[in-house]
Amino acid sequence: MTKPAGPAIKATADKQRKHLRASDVRGIAQLATAATVNVSHIAEGVHQSVWGTLGMPGGKPMAGKTGPGKSTGGLTGFIYKSIRGITALIGKGADVALAALQPLLDAADEADGTPQREAVLAAINGVMGDRLAATNNPLATTMSLRFNGLALNWQAMPDKIGISETGGQKVLLLIHGLCMNDLQWQTEHDGQPVNHGDALATALGYVPVYLRYNSGKHVSENGRELAAQLAQLVDYWPQRITELTVVAHSMGGLVIRSAVHVAVAAGMDWPSRLKNIIFLGTPHHGAPLERAGHWVDNILGSTPYSAPFSRLAQLRSAGITDLRYGNVIDADWQDNGAHPNSQRPDHRQIVPLPAGVACYAIAATTAARRSALANRLLGDGLVPLHSALGEHAGPQRNLGFAKTSKWIAYRTVHMALLSSPAVLLQLIDWLAPQGMDKT
Repeated sequence: MTKPAGPAIKATADKQRKHLRASDVRGIAQLATAATVNVSHIAEGVHQSVWGTLGMPGGKPMAGKTGPGKSTGGLTGFIYKSIRGITALIGKGADVALAALQPLLDAADEADGTPQREAVLAAINGVMGDRLAATNNPLATTMSLRFNGLALNWQAMPDKIGISETGGQKVLLLIHGLCMNDLQWQTEHDGQPVNHGDALATALGYVPVYLRYNSGKHVSENGRELAAQLAQLVDYWPQRITELTVVAHSMGGLVIRSAVHVAVAAGMDWPSRLKNIIFLGTPHHGAPLERAGHWVDNILGSTPYSAPFSRLAQLRSAGITDLRYGNVIDADWQDNGAHPNSQRPDHRQIVPLPAGVACYAIAATTAARRSALANRLLGDGLVPLHSALGEHAGPQRNLGFAKTSKWIAYRTVHMALLSSPAVLLQLIDWLAPQGMDKT
């Protein structure tokens, strides 16, 4: 006789169900189908490479099939094609069934998911968010501006947000980085909760608004979408926004630079309200770890036996490949055509910092002090020091942050920028009005 589940087991199961939604199950099923199809392509590629090298018929591609998408001929090719066809049919059937059930099951879901669920979705979107969006997968993150943990609804905005004693309001926009979400601004330092947005709201009277976006999409795509959302924010905000300040972490700094570039070119009004941008560990000139992944592509593709496995290395999203050099606008990646991972030198367009906006850069380094060796080899573990400070050997690419507008957090890693008390004090020092007591 099977024993009933104990209280601890039942509580764990209930907690897991809260993390999972009907739309998640449908999205996972779509990913499983795509994964099976891709694995069959890898297996067929290995099969074809081995037999082709031996001069066997199984390695001969089908007539009319050339290039990386060519199929194995004969019975072998028919078997692989059948596997993919059956998988696609099963996947389509499951998707149709889950799509029908989703409205019924989602009605019982909470308005927002748990922090654990949102963190997992943010990571998935960072790695393959461009593919999720292209296939309309329910796991794809939709961009939203969020206040008090909820997405702003332009048709149902509150009559008043916060206190506005001067007739205007200072809005602080916080933008997360790659594989992250807005909830991850809530962190800890020595066991104490830290949120730079809440701290700046208390110290300087800002109203914090957080951006959530699909970090796997191209930076320029997110920038264009953010520009449109900020235009709506200014139009629908209950009080008049007199000042917009941005604190952007990592990739988020590239996104806001892209958004300002798009908005200025389109003649939007909101850039006139933009007063400050503070970049936290932003890879203005790229991150070498992405380039290391690019080397993996080349190494795997160097022999006929390992070439099929290069599909796995190429799972890096468009957003990740943009970090190779710090792409900001469409032209930075569109010239790569159908091969965004192809090896080529840095050919980014020159995009200066926004005119008329006070821009600041905070960089982190694991070193105890700055030196020629540390500047070259060390950074925060992800972003080199020069890149985060906007410094470049080419004068045109040097972003030209003022000396007083650059600050280095020593013995600090990339993610610790979100929780560092010293970083928060520097934010307050830069943003506080002159003459204000900053103690």
